[in-house]
Amino acid sequence: MARRRFFAAGLISSSKKSIQSGLKKRGLSNRALIVGIVLFVVAITLAPPIQHYFTQRAQINSLKTQISDNQAMLDKAAAELAQWDDPEYVASQARARLHFVFPGERQYIVVGNDEITGDDQQTKISGQLPVGLPWYSRLISSITSTNVNN
Repeated sequence: MARRRFFAAGLISSSKKSIQSGLKKRGLSNRALIVGIVLFVVAITLAPPIQHYFTQRAQINSLKTQISDNQAMLDKAAAELAQWDDPEYVASQARARLHFVFPGERQYIVVGNDEITGDDQQTKISGQLPVGLPWYSRLISSITSTNVNN
């Protein structure tokens, strides 16, 4: 048992001497090693709070943007609500949306306000044929429809 302790003590002292000689060869002292370890521990300790800080700042900026957008929408809705207090605006909206008229007025609603030109009246037979048929069925349809139109 004593030999094992002595053997282990010898390994520890030899490894300690090799580490110290390696440090001295590289120009590092014990103080530099301790400062490096302390800086590493400080960096590991401060990393999560700093990450949470930047995450919270991003959330705060996002919420501020959302608040400004909501305020703009609220201002727009308030302006629209203020328009409804004007009787002329209400009358114009009733005319446009509900087709209301004042007493004594006549209302005309024009349906199908598409202009007809001379080119549209002369449709081609090929435009009237059904699409998706084989060529010979289209040929027969064009012959029969041409005979009917004459």
